[in-house]
Amino acid sequence: MRSIWKGAVSFGLVSIGVKLYSATEDHDIRFHQVHKTDGGRVKYKRVCSVDGEEVEYNDIAKGYELPDGQLVVLTDEDFDQLPLGTTHEIEVLQFVDQEQIDPIHFEKTYYLEPDGVATRPYVLLRTALENAGQVAITKIAIRQRESLAALRVREGVLVLHTMRWPDEIRRPGFGFLDEEVPVRPQELAMAESLISTMAGDFDASAFTDDYREAMQALLEAKQSGGEVQQAPDAVDDGGGAVVDLMSALRRSVERAGGSAPAGGDDSADDDEDSAADAAPAKKTAARKPAKKATTAATKAPAKKAPAKKAAAAKADDEPAKPAKRASRARKTA
Repeated sequence: MRSIWKGAVSFGLVSIGVKLYSATEDHDIRFHQVHKTDGGRVKYKRVCSVDGEEVEYNDIAKGYELPDGQLVVLTDEDFDQLPLGTTHEIEVLQFVDQEQIDPIHFEKTYYLEPDGVATRPYVLLRTALENAGQVAITKIAIRQRESLAALRVREGVLVLHTMRWPDEIRRPGFGFLDEEVPVRPQELAMAESLISTMAGDFDASAFTDDYREAMQALLEAKQSGGEVQQAPDAVDDGGGAVVDLMSALRRSVERAGGSAPAGGDDSADDDEDSAADAAPAKKTAARKPAKKATTAATKAPAKKAPAKKAAAAKADDEPAKPAKRASRARKTA
């Protein structure tokens, strides 16, 4: 596991250095969006709704729309100036019985590992919590968001559950709550008898994800039946695929220790690639004119562009050929 946060648990005058790890993981079967006819990956771009141009990751800020329709734009510098006292500290505020916390408040779960020489105070806090039979209510800030959190012991490890604030819990305003719904004693006795019959000790390993198993079986059946195809390569058709090719070439140059030529373009494959694109996007402003030219060339759908260009090339005096030769020269460079 890789730690996602590093700081200290503040327990009175005791400071316990810890590392934070995500305690859960998703096992969902993930799919890519592809073109149904040829299996090509569907690409998404960050495009400005005002000028229609593609926006570099480095030029993206966060905007908050006011009730009157006006927009407040916040940059990374604005967020850095906010006073988050719990950025590197888990501050213990109170100790309570776990039964007093409604599970609706729980959000995400993390493991805490002692950092360096903090093992002894870590074990001290763990043992004290176990003996008291209570959990610690704390505050923590992760990714510029401050949360309440419950700190408890599980299998000898301190576990942190981030919690939602009280105003984030919706009230169930359902109409039937104000109605007098009659329940017959015989029906209630039968329901209670059914509950008693089905009662038992909870064992998570006794339950399975039937949908995921069925999906895995479907994929294996299609594979064994030969219903598979080779993932197609992106084709350089002068359209949107050029952006992906140039992005891949530029990243390859940078990994080899060189510097990418001006005019390169960033394109995120999906939301997971946003963080990876952040570093390449921090280029100089000199690239922006080349980006406008590339964006203009990619406004037409990538799949329909080859047929239209072929017809235009036969009817006209090859107006698109100089641009294509320039694109090839760029890729060669």
